Amino acid sequence: MSASAPARHDGPPADYLSESTVKSWLLTVDHKRIGILYLISVTTFFFVGGVIAGLMRLELMTPRGDVLGSADTYNRMFTMHGVIMIFFFLVPAIPAVLGNFLLPIMIGARDLAFPKINLMSWYVYMIGGLMGVYILLHGGIDTGWTFYTPFSSMYSNTQVVTAALAVFITGFSSILTGLNFVVTVHTMRAPGMTWFRMPLFVWSHYATALIMVLGTPVLAISVVLVGLERFFGVGVFDPKLGGDPILFQHLFWFYSHPAVYIMVLPGFAVVSEIIPCFARRPIFGYRFVAFASVAIAIFGFLVWGHHMFVSGQSMYAGAVFSILSFLVAIPSAIKVFNWTATLYKGSIKFDTPMLYALGFMGLFTIGGLTGLMLASLAIDVHVHDTYFIVAHFHYIMVGGTVMAYLGGIHFWWPKMTGRMYSDLWGKLSALLVFVGFNLTFFPQFLLGYLGMPRRYFEYRPEFQVLNVMSTAGATVLAVGMVVPVIYLLLSLRGPKNAGPNPWNATGLEWQIESPPTTHNFHEPVLVTCEPYLYSPEEAEREYAHAQHDHVA
Repeated sequence: MSASAPARHDGPPADYLSESTVKSWLLTVDHKRIGILYLISVTTFFFVGGVIAGLMRLELMTPRGDVLGSADTYNRMFTMHGVIMIFFFLVPAIPAVLGNFLLPIMIGARDLAFPKINLMSWYVYMIGGLMGVYILLHGGIDTGWTFYTPFSSMYSNTQVVTAALAVFITGFSSILTGLNFVVTVHTMRAPGMTWFRMPLFVWSHYATALIMVLGTPVLAISVVLVGLERFFGVGVFDPKLGGDPILFQHLFWFYSHPAVYIMVLPGFAVVSEIIPCFARRPIFGYRFVAFASVAIAIFGFLVWGHHMFVSGQSMYAGAVFSILSFLVAIPSAIKVFNWTATLYKGSIKFDTPMLYALGFMGLFTIGGLTGLMLASLAIDVHVHDTYFIVAHFHYIMVGGTVMAYLGGIHFWWPKMTGRMYSDLWGKLSALLVFVGFNLTFFPQFLLGYLGMPRRYFEYRPEFQVLNVMSTAGATVLAVGMVVPVIYLLLSLRGPKNAGPNPWNATGLEWQIESPPTTHNFHEPVLVTCEPYLYSPEEAEREYAHAQHDHVA
C-alpha cells in the first residue's frame, strides 16, 4: 500500500488524544474518540450485567432460595441481566467500539460518512442505557429479556413500558451506526481499495451493518405494539382481545436471531485479522470467508422459526426452519475451517490476542455444534427451556463475542493508545477467562440434558453439584474479566512506546502513528496490493528469529 500527493498541514499533526477537555470529548465528531466513548460505556454496562449474573450464580449454589430472597426478585435479576448484556453490551460492543475506531482507517478514509450522526448514535445509546439503569434501580422488569406476550403486554406489574422504550431508543443507535458503516464502505474507500482488497474486518462489519439497518426496525415495531396493547388495550397479542401471542414471537425472533449475528459477525471480523497476523500466513480462502459473512447475514433472516418449535407453529414450518438452520451453519463452518487452514504450517506466535482468538475458535465451535443439535426438532423439544439452551447461547455469545472483544481490544490497544501492556498478565487473563468460562457453562449442558429448567429460582437437590461447579467457574471467569481492566489502565501511565506496528501486521491502520492523528493520514492513500501479505519466507524468518531468541 502506498501514498501520494502529500496533504497540506498547518503545524505539527496532533493525535486524537491530544486535547483532553470534557467538552472536547462530549462534542467530538472524531470516529476514534467516539469509539473510545463507546468502549467506556459498553464495558461499564458489561460489568453491571456481570454483577447481576454473579448474584444469580450465588443464588443457584443451593437448591433453595437463600440469597435473593424470592422468586420474583430472581425473575427481575435474570431479566435485567439479559436486557443489559444483550442490548447494551453484546449488540454494540465490537461494532461500536472497534468498528467505529478502525473501519474508516482500514479503507483509507479520514472519518465515517456522517460524523455528527455517529456522535448522535452514542448519545442515543446512552439515553437508552441510562433508562435501563433507571429500571434496574426502580424495581426492574420480570418478563425475561424476550418480553413474551401476553404477560408483558397485559399482566406484568413491572416497568415493561420503560424497558420497551429503552430498547426502542437503543435500537436507533444500531440503525444509525449500521447506516454510517454501509455508506462509508460504499463511498469512502481509498483509490485502489476494491471490494476484494478490503480487510475481512470490513466485510464482516458491512454484513453486520446490513442486519442492523434491516432487522432492528422490526424489533422497534414489536416493542411499540407491546406498549400500545398495554396502554390502550389494542388487541394485537392478547387472545382475550382477539390478538395472537405467537405473532409477537415471530416478530421478535425475526430480529433477534439475526441479532445473534450482529453480535458474532464482528467477532469473526476480529479473529480474521488476528489469525493471519500471528500465524504469519495469508488468510486461507479470502473470498470464501468474505462471501461467508454476506451469506450469514442473508441466512440469518430465514431461520427465526427454530426458536418456536414448541410454540404451536405448523410441524411443516418447523421442518423447513430445521433444514434452514442446518444450512446457516455452513458459512460459519467455512470461516472456522479457513482459520484452521491458515494456522496449518504457520509460524504461530502465542501472544495475548492470539490466545483469545484460539479460545474463540474452540468455544464458538462448541456453540455451533450444539446449535446443530438444537436445529434438530427431536432434540430441541427435549431440551427446550432447559439449561442446555443457556449453555449453548453463552458459548456463542460470551465464548464468541466476549472472547473476540477482548482479543480485539488487546490486538488494537497499542494502536488506540500508543502503549503496550504486560503480555504475561494478558496471557494469564486469557487462560482464566477460557478455563472459567468452560467451568461455568459446560456443566449447564449436562444440567439441561438432565432436565433442569432455566429461569427457575429453586431446583432439585441432585442438580446441586453441577450448579456449584458452575458458580465456581463464574468466580474464576469474573477474575479473568477484571484483570485486563487493571493492567490495561496501568499501561496508560507508561510512555507511548508501542510504535506504529508492534505486531508487524499488514493493513492501513498499522502504517500510521500510534495513536493515530486526528485525520488518520498525512497523505491521500493509494492501495496497490492485496490484504494479508504474509509470505512463507517471512514466516520462516520469524520462526528462525524466535528460535535464536529462545536459544539465547
